[in-house]
Amino acid sequence: MPFATRQRVQPQSYLGRGSSESKKTYSISKTPFEFLIMAAQLALNQGSNLSVRVGISDSSQRVSGFQRQNLRFQEKPCLPHLSLNLKSNSLKSKNSFRVCMSVQQANVPKVAVSPLELEDPQDPPLNLHKPKEPYTATIVSVERIVGPNAPGETCHVVIDHGGNVPYWEGQSYGVIPPGENPKKPGSPHNVRLYSIASTRYGDSFDGKTASLCVRRAVYYDPETGKEDPSKNGVCSNFLCNSKPGNKVQVTGPSGKIMLLPETDPNATHIMIATGTGVAPYRGYLRRMFMESVPTYKFGGLAWLFLGVANSDSLLYDEEFSKYQRDYPDNFRFDRALSREQKNKTGGKMYVQDKIEEYSDEVFKLLDGGAHIYFCGLKGMMPGIQDTLKRVAEQRGESWEAKLSQLKKNKQWHVEVY
Repeated sequence: MPFATRQRVQPQSYLGRGSSESKKTYSISKTPFEFLIMAAQLALNQGSNLSVRVGISDSSQRVSGFQRQNLRFQEKPCLPHLSLNLKSNSLKSKNSFRVCMSVQQANVPKVAVSPLELEDPQDPPLNLHKPKEPYTATIVSVERIVGPNAPGETCHVVIDHGGNVPYWEGQSYGVIPPGENPKKPGSPHNVRLYSIASTRYGDSFDGKTASLCVRRAVYYDPETGKEDPSKNGVCSNFLCNSKPGNKVQVTGPSGKIMLLPETDPNATHIMIATGTGVAPYRGYLRRMFMESVPTYKFGGLAWLFLGVANSDSLLYDEEFSKYQRDYPDNFRFDRALSREQKNKTGGKMYVQDKIEEYSDEVFKLLDGGAHIYFCGLKGMMPGIQDTLKRVAEQRGESWEAKLSQLKKNKQWHVEVY
């Protein structure tokens, strides 16, 4: 998949560790992301160690000069995590021995997942680890996933739970940051909930990781305009500052309202998010379009509306855009950029304005049984509700009656914070 390189990457990045053992070397001509997909497949299916030499040319155009890749197979199964910085598109090797197809590497063909036993339970896992007995997980990676002109910082955090905190798409993890609760001396901090941004198989496709999409909460004094670290968000800053290998206390999983209904694989799913509220939808979409799950073959329509401040604030945009190109009949993606776009009245473009542009289609899909989801800051809901009510009245319908019917039919899913 073509991508823009904003900084030069030296052609000496490796996927794998050297060994004095004899090795067989194979040369393969693939694009970078096709090659990484293949590497993931081989690692999962064969448990082999892979060494990859990657060369990327520096270019201001959206092209990738992929010079050479070498695969080396060894007896010892270990594979370092190769991470991609979402905005710089730089490749760097981490000393974490797992294939982790993260953020930009959404690419066809679909990827095999394991263990498939995660498909067996009839009911979702709930509250396996409670606040008084949290599970100690390990940070795999933390990546900034917004550009330099984004207001604030958002990070993609991959956590290794070792398969001990399984979850379903649409659920949340609780995180207990280290330290003492200032309001309850001697007690730990309260649990902070984060929607999980990966499928049950995680970014590693092995059922042992979970990913969170975390916006760093920073407080600025309204009088001085300066940051006041004493009032910054404790948990979000802990997660965004974490390093690979750090420990994190997690609880859960929790939540049932945002679970992806799978009884009808041809259903329509309308997903509305602001900012990090896109997290559960990333899990849905990877399950629909990225993973090869024998028991779930999606053939319906997924329609994502995402509202952020500007282009640099878009989250997982490369991943979602790839689905749009590969599955044009099954995925639609509309962005509302409040600081770059104007609505029909000349004001800022918010997500409710983008919904209004397609209101006839949205209402027809809802009448046909589509599910509609809302996730993000609770402040998004009044504007969206007002828009939907106005559209309903223009159509000669009662929004209150329609909303009641949507809830009765379990088509209405809301998780705001």
